[in-house]
Amino acid sequence: MSKDIGDFGFDPQDNLVSILPAVIAGMFGLSITVVSSILLYPPESDLHKYWLITFGVIGNIYLGFYYRFYILSPNKSKYAWLNIFISSIALSTLPYLIPRELNHLIYTLVFMAALTSSVISNRGPSYVLIGLISITHFFQHIKNSSPLNDWITDAGLLIAALITAETIQQLKKISKKQMNRLEIVNEISKQIVSTLDTKQLLALLDAELQNVLEADTYYIGLQKDEDLHMELFYDDKEYFNGVNFKLEGTLSNWVIQNQKVLFLADLRAPIQLEDVNYALIGKPKASMSWMGVPMKGTHVNGIMVIASYRPNAFNRSDFELLSNIAQRAALALDNTHHHALVEEQARLDSLTRVYNHGYFIQKLSEQAKACQLENHHLSLIMLDIDYFKHFNDTFGHTIGDEILISLCSAIQQHIKKTDAVGRWGGEEFAIALPNSSLQQTIHIAERIRETLATIKIDNSNYEEIPVPTVSMGIAVFPDEASEIIKLIDLADKRLYIAKERGRDQIETASAF
Repeated sequence: MSKDIGDFGFDPQDNLVSILPAVIAGMFGLSITVVSSILLYPPESDLHKYWLITFGVIGNIYLGFYYRFYILSPNKSKYAWLNIFISSIALSTLPYLIPRELNHLIYTLVFMAALTSSVISNRGPSYVLIGLISITHFFQHIKNSSPLNDWITDAGLLIAALITAETIQQLKKISKKQMNRLEIVNEISKQIVSTLDTKQLLALLDAELQNVLEADTYYIGLQKDEDLHMELFYDDKEYFNGVNFKLEGTLSNWVIQNQKVLFLADLRAPIQLEDVNYALIGKPKASMSWMGVPMKGTHVNGIMVIASYRPNAFNRSDFELLSNIAQRAALALDNTHHHALVEEQARLDSLTRVYNHGYFIQKLSEQAKACQLENHHLSLIMLDIDYFKHFNDTFGHTIGDEILISLCSAIQQHIKKTDAVGRWGGEEFAIALPNSSLQQTIHIAERIRETLATIKIDNSNYEEIPVPTVSMGIAVFPDEASEIIKLIDLADKRLYIAKERGRDQIETASAF
């Protein structure tokens, strides 16, 4: 998912730029060392002086080529080790060319060499360089019987070089981790903004949170009235998706109500927030670190939270990353919610808000397949309002529309969420009842008739209008029809038999 960012965490141009100051400083330091040796402590012979000058010129030329051609090397790791070999020989030779009083300048060059090596490579070459120089100068100090202050000075400079090299390695590690995080976030964010399915979106967010944040628990919750509905809830390697809990008095409620981020590094300390109490959700194990970011959109009002069982588990980088993810997630959830609304509108009849003819057939087919796999029954009711044209002609289409709406309301009072009702056309409706036997379906049909009979409809003159009766035909899948089309035809035939027999009736197989 992430792109190649170089052998050591930087791309080539970054390496070229980052070592430039150290290379320039090395060239300057080498020149100062050579010039100081000649001017302050003139060599005893011209040959010694020429050796110093030659050393300085060759060293600066090498540093210049090193800066220019390192970037062109196809194998930077081997080149880094070659540079350490050359630098170690040069810096081990230099003490024999300059007076002991200028030895501290050598350690400045060691410092620059270690710095450059650490920037372009891993810690190995830098540590080897410092180690070789330390051993060489250790024997030199013994040979020259150097005073204690020279030992202390040189040791301090070597330790400083070692600390600097390690600091650079740690910074590179942090930088590389952050770059990888951002690459993952950007890559998944592209997928997030392009998906219009809520389940797929939550799966992508789940993967993103696991990849970029080290959290023991995290959740995405959306406010529904006074509750928080957990769209995604992960806690200690277990999911609790779909859980609801009361918002009042919770940390999540404070974030949502105030639309502010909340970062609690150590929950062992008292919570200094008004009307907030600590509450456990998920597993019965208290979190020690907690971070929450509000998610606000046109259709979305919620929160994204990460937590850990360790105190001080998160830093500002995690906080900024979570805020970035939450902002994109809110936008994406808004898009999926809007898309779902549009799709829902396309499925519904504009007047009665039940399924339209086309989607009801699709829903009925899906329910029939599920019942067939589970060896269950599915009952279908075809329902028609008796003499509906007469009501329209007598009282007007507005009253007719109100009757249709009242009928759908009466139907929905007596069916389950897993059932389906659709407008078949005009004043005719279809009701699908999965896992419902014939006797259960007859009972539901009778209750619909009874409820409809109690509805009161007034016209503009405040005159009560008699509610029309309904006729129904019932067929059962797969006992009476093994295909959906045959099931619909059978229920429809029984509906018209009910009408022919006087209307306000329910026709089933038992009627024949």
